Amino acid sequence: MEILTTEFYKQDAIIIAEKLLGKTLIRTWDDGSESCYSITETEAYLGEEDKACHASKGRTKRTEIMYAEGGKLYVYLIYGMYWMLNVVTGVENQPQAVLICGIDNIIGSGKVGRELKIDKTFYGEDLIISKRIRIENAPDITNFKTTKRVGIDYAGDYWKNKEWRFIYKQK
Repeated sequence: MEILTTEFYKQDAIIIAEKLLGKTLIRTWDDGSESCYSITETEAYLGEEDKACHASKGRTKRTEIMYAEGGKLYVYLIYGMYWMLNVVTGVENQPQAVLICGIDNIIGSGKVGRELKIDKTFYGEDLIISKRIRIENAPDITNFKTTKRVGIDYAGDYWKNKEWRFIYKQK
C-alpha cells in the first residue's frame, strides 16, 4: 500500500477523522519488525474556536506542533500514564488534530498509546518520513457511526455535543 501524503493530511480534521477509519497504521519496532492495525475510532478537534481542543488556549509549547502543516504527530501525556496519539491535520497556523481512539480490537485512546508504545519522543514525528510509524491508504469506509466526543464536559454544551467521534462498525 501507499503511505498517506501530506496533501491528504492538509484537509479539515472532521474530514480526516472520517477518512482515517479503516486505514492501516503501521508501527515499526526497534528490531525492525512491524505490527499493522486498522484504525477503528477517531475524534476530531478543530482549532482555537473548539473549546475541547488544546489549541483553544492558544499557541503554547505543548500545542506548538498543532500549528504545523498536517501529517505530524501531536502526543501528550494524561493522568501521568497514558500517551495520546493525535494526527495533526489542516494547513499551517490553523491548529487541528485527530485523536486515534481505536485500532483493531483495542478501544480507548490510552490503550492505543500503550499498545503502540507511544512516548514523548513521538511529538512532532512526521508520518510521511518516519521510520517508526506510518499510516497507509486503504479503501474508504462507509459503514461507520458518529457520536459525541468523550471526556470533554469542560468544553461546554455546544462543543461537547458535537458528533465528531467516528466509529468504524466492523462486520
